[in-house]
Amino acid sequence: MTTISTLQPLALRDAVIADGFWAPRRETVRAHTIPQQEHQLRTGGQFEALRLAWRPGDPGEPHIFWESDIGKWIEAASYTLATHPDPDLEASVDEAIDLLRGAQQPDGYLNTYFTVVKPGERFTDLRDAHELYCLGHLIEGAVAHFDATGSTSFLDIVRRYADLVVREFGPGGSCEGGYDGHQEIELALVKLSRATGDARYVELAKRMIDARGTQPYYFEAELERRGTPGYFSREFRNREQQAERFREYNQSHLPVREQSEIVGHSVRAMYMLIAMADLAVDTDDPGLLSACERLWESMVGGKMYVTGGLGSDPSIEGFSAPFDLPNYTGYGETCAAIGLVMWAQRMANITRDGRYADVLERALYNGVLAGASSDGVCYFYGNPLASAGDVHRHEWFGVACCPPNLARLLASLQTYAYAQGDDELAVHLYIGGSVTTTAGGGATVDVATALPADGRVALTFRDVQADAAWTLALRVPAWSATTSVRVNGEEIALAEVVRDGYARLTREWAEGDVVELSFDDAPFRVRADPRVAADAGRVALQRGPLVHCLEGVDLDGVPAHSIVLPREAALVVEEGPVAGVHAIAADARRVEPLADGQLYSTEDPRLQPQWIRAIPYFAWANRGQSTMAVWLPER
Repeated sequence: MTTISTLQPLALRDAVIADGFWAPRRETVRAHTIPQQEHQLRTGGQFEALRLAWRPGDPGEPHIFWESDIGKWIEAASYTLATHPDPDLEASVDEAIDLLRGAQQPDGYLNTYFTVVKPGERFTDLRDAHELYCLGHLIEGAVAHFDATGSTSFLDIVRRYADLVVREFGPGGSCEGGYDGHQEIELALVKLSRATGDARYVELAKRMIDARGTQPYYFEAELERRGTPGYFSREFRNREQQAERFREYNQSHLPVREQSEIVGHSVRAMYMLIAMADLAVDTDDPGLLSACERLWESMVGGKMYVTGGLGSDPSIEGFSAPFDLPNYTGYGETCAAIGLVMWAQRMANITRDGRYADVLERALYNGVLAGASSDGVCYFYGNPLASAGDVHRHEWFGVACCPPNLARLLASLQTYAYAQGDDELAVHLYIGGSVTTTAGGGATVDVATALPADGRVALTFRDVQADAAWTLALRVPAWSATTSVRVNGEEIALAEVVRDGYARLTREWAEGDVVELSFDDAPFRVRADPRVAADAGRVALQRGPLVHCLEGVDLDGVPAHSIVLPREAALVVEEGPVAGVHAIAADARRVEPLADGQLYSTEDPRLQPQWIRAIPYFAWANRGQSTMAVWLPER
């Protein structure tokens, strides 16, 4: 008998997004982002490398990450194909799958770098070389393609490779006890097991998670066997002298059940924790869930930016000490925020606790959405919370993990908004459209809302299939100071129905029932724990789920960091300078520069009135480079 259950995300086709905020952005992903990324993969060498034509001395040496880029791109494309048939895109996906099939070795192995650049060295540099990471993203892409099309063309390819890994990493295999330096394969194996019903894959994922951090340390034994320093030896020159720090870097310093502080590379941590949450359910392992809960508290208690960004130490793309959250140099990798959304979704579905969905929403609307330009074809890798005007998005990166990662998340957004059980439909995110659920026998719920511009939501029931009581669980966002709920015009006493952050309405739902919610969407100030030195005496501005920032382009040349917000200044909402985006405006002050030639002075600062207009953080850097600040001095 299992002790851990979970709500299930709705299938792609069972939820429709048709609102004024997310629908246009998802259309941008479909119409512009995915084609632009295909172009980059074709011209950047990823597609061509799969022909295995590269020879030593040729330009364009295949990169160890390239299969992962293709896997994520296929995944994003498949999600859009599930709801928007596109023969040209389908043909491009089929071409990519054919190239992958052609590059696969007779025993199932599929990695261009170790086939043509370093033949004979497969699975000898697990710490650095990302073979299993790439396989993980191929698996995720294949499962998405199978779900979207019903075709097993890609699934068959990854199963052959996964079967090889099961043999090599299983009992008696050449890599018994091994695991990947960049976690990803574990969560992907769970998906593959669920898609195929083959328990061997989830068993391998569990063995890899359980082996991580045990002694003797696998990566150090691997290094000794190999006798060469590893792929990233040039980037981490002092790694062997800082052994414990770099064990923490890939979370292999302790067995996962003994870890209590979230450390190391933030994307690796997120992918590991996603796998742990999934495995807790699929293998009924409360110990893994407890570890997830401990590490969650470590993260939200001192290591997460107000935007939901993760990773304050650029040298490791990861976590530093608690409360060390610098603004200018903070990393906040887009992939880490995406991983946080995915982990928070699992935790919300397992625990039915709204605090996880609150963080999901924070990371999604801020840390993730900022990762792409408004036209969907330029990207941030890191997402700082302040800029001196030297930051801009790029069309692509040498390591291009973030662009296709963002595309696959937004293309599957509906699966993060809703989840269901036999007698429950949970609404994690309020997005306009409709959802068809099997809860309680089945119904369709139309969702009307202009969030985040307006705090009102209406849910209307139709096609109700059975006369049975079931629960509609509506998240009460932490950002709403006051919330009201009405059912068919009758106000509900929230104190009687709210549990763990959700208003749980249980009744026999009938055709035409209407549930109305009203959230407080007034702008407000956010203050950090005073132990966060970078934000002491400062405030951030927020409305609904959207954190705001100042940009120099709106300040007539005044640097954003020179603005001071008086404590008594009223915050008002006005139309923003970016189409379709509101702003928070206020009467503030600007600090005047010192007289020419002066760097320091004993005089009080000269303050002048300055009307400010803060735009949502996700929208910054779309109007050219300028200064930017999320946290403003308050006095």
